[in-house]
Amino acid sequence: MLNRLIVKNVALIEAAEIEFGPGLNVLSGETGAGKSVILDSINFALGAKADKSMIRYGENECSVRAVFLAESDNPVFETLRDMDIDADEEIIVSRRYRQDGRGDIKVNGCNVNASMLRKITSHLVDVHGQSEHFYLLSESNQLKLLDKEAGEPLLKKKGVLSDLLAKRKRISEKLLSLGGDETERGRRLDILRYQIDEIDRAQLRDGEEEELLAKKVFFANAEKIIHAISEAAQFMGSDGAATDLLRSARRSMSEISSLSEEYAQLENRLESTALEAEDLSETLSALAEDLSYDEREAEETESRLDHIRALKKKYGDSVAKIFSYRDSIEEEYDLLSHCDEEYAKLTEEKAKNLSEIFRCCVGITEERKKIAARFCRSVEEELRTLNIKNAQFCAEFSPYTEEDAERAGPDGLDRVSFMFSANAGEPLKPLNKVISGGEMSRLMLAIKTKTSSSNEIATYIFDEIDAGISGATAKTVAEKFAEISLKKQIIAVSHLAQIAAMADSNFLIFKEERADGKTITDIRPLFGPERFSELVRLLGGTEKSTAARTLAEELVEFSEDYKRKCRQSAE
Repeated sequence: MLNRLIVKNVALIEAAEIEFGPGLNVLSGETGAGKSVILDSINFALGAKADKSMIRYGENECSVRAVFLAESDNPVFETLRDMDIDADEEIIVSRRYRQDGRGDIKVNGCNVNASMLRKITSHLVDVHGQSEHFYLLSESNQLKLLDKEAGEPLLKKKGVLSDLLAKRKRISEKLLSLGGDETERGRRLDILRYQIDEIDRAQLRDGEEEELLAKKVFFANAEKIIHAISEAAQFMGSDGAATDLLRSARRSMSEISSLSEEYAQLENRLESTALEAEDLSETLSALAEDLSYDEREAEETESRLDHIRALKKKYGDSVAKIFSYRDSIEEEYDLLSHCDEEYAKLTEEKAKNLSEIFRCCVGITEERKKIAARFCRSVEEELRTLNIKNAQFCAEFSPYTEEDAERAGPDGLDRVSFMFSANAGEPLKPLNKVISGGEMSRLMLAIKTKTSSSNEIATYIFDEIDAGISGATAKTVAEKFAEISLKKQIIAVSHLAQIAAMADSNFLIFKEERADGKTITDIRPLFGPERFSELVRLLGGTEKSTAARTLAEELVEFSEDYKRKCRQSAE
């Protein structure tokens, strides 16, 4: 419920704090006192579009802070979790708006935008009138309402539908794995055959790319490599070069090797080095003879590398992965080449499944239509007690055929729209086309009387509920408020004594001129004598009006007695 509202610099309100209670909260006051400002402030906190005209004259910004208390099973907590906003029982919405057109919104200290705010508060408050927060303007919510009214019988049918939809998904996945219908499968086979042939024609082998990269390095540096190796071969093997000098050194040491073990070891080392030098010289010479730059081979190497890179880009980032991909598509090719029988079987199975889904959806529709007819009749009866004698209210179902079974979801195939007409001779219109706020509020009051526990919304706000009514109708409205407020919080702006007398909490909205010449709107709770005086005022009397005071006493006595009976009945 809406527990507390703190308003600063909104229109004529300089600062006001209202603590609402459970049950029925009634706001009353003289015409022009600023009752609409309170509702505008609440709508602002719920995510309504901001306007600079809201800001009190002479101020730079306005702000509204709303504190909500929600039950633990309210879906609002799931919405908050999805937005990474921590919340326990208390949800605090703070919103500011400045003259420069900028503002900020916070929910439990976390920044959100207006769209996110509306998503959150849609679980908390239902504003009846011409408001974007009106729960039942959404056709999806209208469907939910009917389903809750239908109860267990419809839940069982939806359970059967859920199983059929799960089966449809499994069949579709199997068909997809078989490449779809015959045309799609043919296209897929062509693609797979092309890919297999392309990989096979490439005749890839492990290590080939590394070899080609080494060749590429050689061709890029061929002149330098050939020169270096040829020069090294000359330094090692030409007359008087390294190998000749090593042999000469060994011969010198052989003349004295018999004189000392150390000299003998040095001779042996020189001999080994000379032999290694001779082998190295031969290797360098042979390499120098074999080395040559072949421009055609260089081009072929680069072309082959480009081909391998192209295959890697298409089929895997390594030769091993290309081979792995080739094996997988060959398996798929073999499967698709021999799956006609399986595909035909699955196609037949899916057709049967879709037929079953359609029949199940028809059963769900029939159940909904039965409930809708009964529900709408009961709402029309309520509307007649609310002085809308020629009210028409119905649920319009969009038609569908068996071909639509493919798009069936968990709720079936129904698209439902509540239609309403308040006057004889006027056509039925969707709820969001109903213009009169008073008629809309009474329609919603009639619906809420029948479905006070059909949604998670804890707070209903009624604007213009008493437009054009009085007497017995006003008494009926008050009684229905009392019934609904046993389970829901109601905040209603009213100028009817019958409704104010039924309230659990009364608030007076008033306007006064201060000593500095500024006019402000304020609000205060009414208790005891003040509450009674307001009832007398609403009845058109004064403190000295005996008739008005007597009638006010009768209203209070009747209201207390009626509420007591409602509580006893609920228990």
